[in-house]
Amino acid sequence: MRVRWLIPAAVTAVACVQVAHATQYLSIEQAQRAAFPQATQFRAGGTVDAAVAAALGAPAGWSPQVFEARDAQQRLGWLIVDQALGKNELITYALAMDNDGKATSLEVLDYREAHGGEIRLAPWRKQFVGKSAADPVELGRDIKNISGATLSCRHVTEGVQRLLKLHAAVLKMRVDAR
Repeated sequence: MRVRWLIPAAVTAVACVQVAHATQYLSIEQAQRAAFPQATQFRAGGTVDAAVAAALGAPAGWSPQVFEARDAQQRLGWLIVDQALGKNELITYALAMDNDGKATSLEVLDYREAHGGEIRLAPWRKQFVGKSAADPVELGRDIKNISGATLSCRHVTEGVQRLLKLHAAVLKMRVDAR
């Protein structure tokens, strides 16, 4: 019995399973407008010092994009764009915080994994609203996991925790200095 026709079909099926589905949900500009609709400008907030990154337990080469949201008279808060590793691919997300360092929104900008995109759904992201560096922000404790997206949930949660601590360590001082 000849089954040679199965070999190409099997190879094709295996190759299709490994394909990642990269999806861009929002651009940085769209995330800024969604988080701070009343802002008239977004100023780049500079880079994170390597010593500060190390103190926060950040991976080597960590470089989040920090934006200060402003209207004509005052600072409205901060939007920080960062990346976390899902299972195999990077997830780009943006955390918005008020001047006190409390999360006001979390948006998933780019999701590149084939599975686990449920972290983009509003009920999961809303768990972060109101959290600050003083809160535990731990998966399984105050942030619920999503079955099938455990690594994405864990790594984004750790990333949000790091960004909240970044505010407490660096950005809060900028607020207090003005």
